[in-house]
Amino acid sequence: MTRCRHHTPREGRVSRYLKARLQRRLFVTFGITIMATVAMVAAAMSLLDGGWGASFRLEVRRVEALIDRQFAQVWGTPAARDGLARAVAEELDASVMLLDDREQTLVSHGPACGTRTYRVPVQSDGTALGSVVVCFHRFRHGGPFRVALVLGVIASVLWAASGLISRRLARPLLELSRVAREIGEGNLQSRVRLDRRAAGEVGVVGETLNDMAARIEKQLADQRELLAAVSHELRTPLSRIRLLTEMARDRGRGGEESEGVEIEGVEIEGETRPLRVPSSKLLDDLDREVMEIDALVGDLLASSRIDFNALTVTRVAPADAALRALERAGLDPSLLEVEEDTPPAMEVDATLLGRALANLIENARAHGGGVERLRVHARGETISFDVEDGGLGFSPGEEARVFEPFYRGGSASASEPRGALGLGLGLALCKRIAVAHGGRAFAENRAEGGARVGVEIRVRPPSSGGAPRERRSSHA
Repeated sequence: MTRCRHHTPREGRVSRYLKARLQRRLFVTFGITIMATVAMVAAAMSLLDGGWGASFRLEVRRVEALIDRQFAQVWGTPAARDGLARAVAEELDASVMLLDDREQTLVSHGPACGTRTYRVPVQSDGTALGSVVVCFHRFRHGGPFRVALVLGVIASVLWAASGLISRRLARPLLELSRVAREIGEGNLQSRVRLDRRAAGEVGVVGETLNDMAARIEKQLADQRELLAAVSHELRTPLSRIRLLTEMARDRGRGGEESEGVEIEGVEIEGETRPLRVPSSKLLDDLDREVMEIDALVGDLLASSRIDFNALTVTRVAPADAALRALERAGLDPSLLEVEEDTPPAMEVDATLLGRALANLIENARAHGGGVERLRVHARGETISFDVEDGGLGFSPGEEARVFEPFYRGGSASASEPRGALGLGLGLALCKRIAVAHGGRAFAENRAEGGARVGVEIRVRPPSSGGAPRERRSSHA
């Protein structure tokens, strides 16, 4: 059974992304935590340092004051002034240019300056002497930029590492989810495979899930084996009973028929008196009951074969299989209609196909007033076997329920004989046989009246790793 995950209309894409897998939720959570940590560290450093911008500007003002004092002392001595400018340029690895109070260049050391320059006015006793222009060729940004860059790199590395960590943490849970989903779909052989180092609660849950699957698998296997064994053992006494009824009937035909059997305590027209039933009628009733039980045992055996995936695939002619089903049911072969597009052969379990056709014919005879036509035709990659009857058809919504086990339809009543209704397993088995061969079962009302019930079987069964070895034959 396929399970789908549904989301409410109010959920957005981000919400669906976060709810999809634990690994992504952990990754996003780690990222938010790292970013919050980086922000708190930056805020703490800013508070301790009195503010990055204020600290940087304070350092610049100190350097400007130093340059102003040093150049003011030697500004009147050109040789000392030029030597100081050269020394500053070499020490700071920068270009230094001296301008007089009329913005004329006095001296320049180093290559031409770019756009990033610092201009320091030089004054002496309040009188402007000139200015010093300094530009750094390998300018180093201030503290805030360096710290932000370092924190950003650290945050990126931590977030990338958190992705690996979240994946490692979520991997055992994803394995548990996979096994639980496969067990829910019916694959009881699925087991949790975790790393030996995966200890703790996840390992305990994995072992518990494996033990549960093993116990369920064993219980179902025991039940199926018991069902198959009981069904097989019932066949022997049923065969003997049918043989005895035939012998008794033969003796009756030879003139040895008794007067019948007297049944005491039967109420007839308000009076209680004995009732004598002819032996031939008792034998007919007994034979009918035996045939019904035999059909039920056949259904149980077919069901157990499907449970064990014990399909014996052979090459079968669809037309021949349908014709044999009609003959075994004692119906006129002219009811068979095989369309021209029907493939000449198909690969199928002949026994299960015969059981499905027998159940479809019996359903039409018991509930639909008899078989009007058995139609065989191709439908895509499948071959469809349609049994049409002339009954009243299905009630609204009943088409899907007829394939449920033990469903006997709205016509079931206490006044109808048990043999006419059965236990409601025939069509359920037809559906299981069709699905086991990669097809489906269907039921619908006919436009001209009556119902159409059938199965679609793939021309070739779907490949399966657990399927038994195919046995090919040139005949059914």
